[in-house]
Amino acid sequence: MKIPLFDMTRQYNAIREEVIKTLDGIFKSGKVILGPNVKSLEEELSEYTGTKYAIGVANGSDALFLSVKALNIKNGDYIITTPYTFFATASCITRNGANPIFVDIEEKYYNMNLDDVEKILKTHPEKDKIKAIIPVHLFGKTIDLDRLQYFKEKYGVYIIEDGAQSIGSKWNDKKGFSVGDLSITSFFPTKNLGGYGDGGMVFTNDEELANRVRKLRIHGASKKYYHDEVGFNSRLDEVQAAILKIKLKHLDEFIEKRINIAKNYDNLFKKYSLIEFIDYPEVFEDKSHVYHQYVITLKKGNRDELRKFLTEKGIGTSIYYPKGLHQQKCFEYLGYKKGDFPITEKATKTTLALPIFPELHFEEQEYIVKSIGEYYKK
Repeated sequence: MKIPLFDMTRQYNAIREEVIKTLDGIFKSGKVILGPNVKSLEEELSEYTGTKYAIGVANGSDALFLSVKALNIKNGDYIITTPYTFFATASCITRNGANPIFVDIEEKYYNMNLDDVEKILKTHPEKDKIKAIIPVHLFGKTIDLDRLQYFKEKYGVYIIEDGAQSIGSKWNDKKGFSVGDLSITSFFPTKNLGGYGDGGMVFTNDEELANRVRKLRIHGASKKYYHDEVGFNSRLDEVQAAILKIKLKHLDEFIEKRINIAKNYDNLFKKYSLIEFIDYPEVFEDKSHVYHQYVITLKKGNRDELRKFLTEKGIGTSIYYPKGLHQQKCFEYLGYKKGDFPITEKATKTTLALPIFPELHFEEQEYIVKSIGEYYKK
């Protein structure tokens, strides 16, 4: 049996006719950049997320970069974030001239430890220069939004929610993106709401910030050829927006399928008595986890050996992430050393992402879990 980590083709088969018809209309219209589909998608996602403004940009990395830029973060300022995330979460800080302050993650869900965040807000020798926090709703699990709101009010810091992996997620009665001064998502093809190329979105409830991001995405221009500042070229194209509009109609259905697949995995690990060997992210609260990834943690055995074994069985897996950002060569100048973030460093050695996408079949899941059981019986 061949099971990919992610399969776009199964989903495409279900929406193929609508996609082809829509794309034909775009190409006939001749409007391919920042046209009516982008505007409509921005309005629909603003409503879906419960935010006032949504601004389409070229990709999730740009969404983060432009969000930091819009807040006038300056050279020498600090932003707190996690070392256990995709590179863009930290590079958006350094590309704006600021310095990341990393904090370790919590063990169960891999989101950053908010107790450690508060310690830094209280005790950092240059705490007045800490301007923002970038929390990551990692793998689709929403971080504590109530605590983030408290940090905003208590310490006067900005919040930029990195929801590249978590669109549609909630914290109790709060939707993701509801606390961030700015929040972002990515439309990379593997995401829960993914296009057929790059794309991203910035969300905010602040009109001034929304207007700033809109200008920054088109070279700092408030109208064509009139530039208020030096901006960037980061525009969402009509093709991706149109495809995303089609998929958005099915997003809640996709999320429910992912949650059910996660439950199936959990039950299968119990059924085949593998709980002594692995931990899984068991959480069934209403959409607090939308399972962009299903990541297990090995309690016994060697993660890389297990991955090789599963590859030989035709099962796709991935490692998110093989190295903490504090250990990346480009961030050596920050002065972090091995052992500074032990939970992150442990996760880089013991976690493994298993296949999860809405069209994954139960028989495939059972084959995956049985194969993991075979590894432990060797």
